[in-house]
Amino acid sequence: MRIPLSWIREYTQFPATGTAEDLMADLVKVGLEEEGVHAAELSGPIVVGEVLEKTPEPQSNGKTINWCQVRVVPQGQQQSLTGDGIDPEGVQGIVCGAHNFEVGDKVVVTLPGAVLPGDFRISARKTYGHLSAGMIASVKELGIGEDHDGILVLSTLGLDPEPGTDAMELLGLYDTAAEINVTPDRGYAFSIRGVAREYSHATGTEFTDPASLVTLPESTEPGYPVEIDDAAPIYSVPGCSSFVARTVTGVNAAAPTPAWMASRLRLAGMRPISLAVDISNYVMLELGQPLHFYDADKLTGPIRVRRAAAGEKLTTLDDKERQLHPEDLLITDDSGPIGIAGVMGGASTEVSDSTTSIVIEAAHFDPITVARSKRRHKLPSEASKRFERGVDTQLQAVAAQRAADLLVELAGGTDTGAATQVGEPALPEPIVLDPQLPERITGVPYGLQQITQTLTDIGAEVREQDGALLVTPPSWRPDITIPEALVEEIARLVGYDQIPSRLPVAPAGRGLTAQQRRRRTVSAGLAGAGFTEVLNYPFYSVEANELFGRADVEQPLPLVTLANPIAAQYPTLRTTLLPGLLDALRRNTSRGFKDLALFETGAVFLPGDRQGSAELPGLGAHPGEAVIQSLKSGIPEQPLHIAVALTGSEPAAELGAAGRPRDWADALEAAHQVAQVLNVELEVAQGAHQAFHPGRTAELKLNGSSVGYAGELHPKVIEAEDLPERTSVMELNLQELLSAAADQVTAEPISTFPLTTQDVALVVDQRVTAGELEVTLAEGAGELLEGIELFDVYAGEGIGEGKKSLAFALRFRAADRTLTAEEASEARAAAVALAAERHGAVQRG
Repeated sequence: MRIPLSWIREYTQFPATGTAEDLMADLVKVGLEEEGVHAAELSGPIVVGEVLEKTPEPQSNGKTINWCQVRVVPQGQQQSLTGDGIDPEGVQGIVCGAHNFEVGDKVVVTLPGAVLPGDFRISARKTYGHLSAGMIASVKELGIGEDHDGILVLSTLGLDPEPGTDAMELLGLYDTAAEINVTPDRGYAFSIRGVAREYSHATGTEFTDPASLVTLPESTEPGYPVEIDDAAPIYSVPGCSSFVARTVTGVNAAAPTPAWMASRLRLAGMRPISLAVDISNYVMLELGQPLHFYDADKLTGPIRVRRAAAGEKLTTLDDKERQLHPEDLLITDDSGPIGIAGVMGGASTEVSDSTTSIVIEAAHFDPITVARSKRRHKLPSEASKRFERGVDTQLQAVAAQRAADLLVELAGGTDTGAATQVGEPALPEPIVLDPQLPERITGVPYGLQQITQTLTDIGAEVREQDGALLVTPPSWRPDITIPEALVEEIARLVGYDQIPSRLPVAPAGRGLTAQQRRRRTVSAGLAGAGFTEVLNYPFYSVEANELFGRADVEQPLPLVTLANPIAAQYPTLRTTLLPGLLDALRRNTSRGFKDLALFETGAVFLPGDRQGSAELPGLGAHPGEAVIQSLKSGIPEQPLHIAVALTGSEPAAELGAAGRPRDWADALEAAHQVAQVLNVELEVAQGAHQAFHPGRTAELKLNGSSVGYAGELHPKVIEAEDLPERTSVMELNLQELLSAAADQVTAEPISTFPLTTQDVALVVDQRVTAGELEVTLAEGAGELLEGIELFDVYAGEGIGEGKKSLAFALRFRAADRTLTAEEASEARAAAVALAAERHGAVQRG
């Protein structure tokens, strides 16, 4: 909403020296957010000129220009400007290409030194063989309209000023407007009336309600006939609760719009069109009540308000034919639809320059009906913007009278005095307010007197009843329907700065749970290892879930399908973290980041036999434990998972060196890091997953049960998903690992005795995995074994067909003594013997 300062000053005590910034600074105190300042982008000298001579001069290019002599100071006065082309007597020679003016006309002249919109600077210049010292301006050149068919002749605005008059003041171009943001619940602020009231609240000054300045006629003579036919409202309330019609005859619709009105409309963001349209817009901006004017001679029969019938059409004022919907509320006469209520009128009854009699419509329409029609027909308008936010239910007669008064004053019309009012809008319902509620919500001890005074200031009626306050909101505040809304008004007007800032004290013994601490430790561990955490949406395509969410294509994969997905291509919730993580990796690599190590922690959604609930319990009563358990049974299981994705190379150990390329072993190592942080043991076995490379996939198990996979993605998947070559991933069921983690971890004491290391190389069949052999060696070596590490794998000449050599480093240490070489060798021999027994391992010579 844009507020011209001259307009707001009419109804408030806003200072004459106040700026738009000052106004916005005051309004922000009551919650109206500032948006910007609007002013004419031009500066003087810009004056009124009288055309003394006009000499047409044809040019060789086929164009005819006018060499004009224009008086720009009063007769007998001297001009203060000096310089090239400046006549001290105030008669300027000016070249003009327009032809829509005559000798004797008063026009707007921009003299040398003036600056027009777009930083267009006026100076004396030689053109068409003359020294032209100024410019006769059009409305477009002045920045006050779009018409460029000719220059602005002031008589068309009903003006006859003296030459030399300041044209900027005459046209209201010194005025500025402050723009504020109006939230959907405060539609009353879409008017000068509403903003003036808010300014008075913000500053504690008096204001004059413009509605109170309108005098309603005493006559009860009926005006133009109106009928409301909405016996079966669609949205539980009547589509039209009140309709006022007034008639003004003898109108000169072709009369010009006064400069002051046109200036205010432009500053308010509306283009002046014609006097009748401008008056209806002016009243809407001033009072907040949208109006519509009908050419009375084009109406046939009474005005009827009804719902659309099947197949009806209407050509609206924008000359577009609209296919109407049965929910649309229409304004009709005997000829059919003549307007969509609260949205836009029809072309058939439009007021034109030949109109002499006008019927004024001021009605109150249902916000939902208007909002849906506006969206259905993609037809936003200033009227619908106000109706869908709620218009004062008691303002219709006042707004119609204000429009009638302006038609009489500016268009020479005659107010017949007859008025039609159909319907009776409902008054606001009283609200019971506990006087202690504002303090309980805000923490501010307002006191009964302050509460009563504040609510009275916003226009509410307040009276005490049985220890409570019975508050009837004002008719212009349809958003106030509950006690909490009244509390918000009290807090807003007294000042949000009065609300104390107090941090709540956490109850003793609370804090993070053990599982929350473990989750944070896991994330911190991966971050410390060089991974970057990402957060992705949980919405996936069915194909992504089916590819990454199950190891085998034959496995069943129930999915949670969304009733209202964020996008048609993402209709299901995730069963795995990998697709989202790979999207993030692909997006980053496409932007030039080649070395990436990403991880994500989040819930996946695994539906059971039942999804959702057929019925939801009603409001206002506790549904009972049985109903609550039934609702919970339809909620899918949501275990936490953790996943990583890697590509590119590890950071180089030294400057200038090449980093080691990341591979499946890095993904497996990430799984071991998670397990190590939680102090759980993961078992690693050769795995198979449809999205993974068949020879570079590890299945991760916990206590014999599968909890995830790690490895390199299948080349076909990498190609199909447009991922970097050798992309490796890992995903674990973090919930299972968290559940298995001990509440407390006891650190083993560090032995002070020396370490003994022995290596062993064993030849086994290709089918035997390094993990299986490592577990066997550890078991066979016994309690003296401190650690075991695979350091070489070899297959080829000297090993045998179908065989491979796995070399391990075994670390032995005793807690209470220094081991002898014989003790370490015995433990090593026991490990080799068990490997031979279980896997047919042969020690390599």
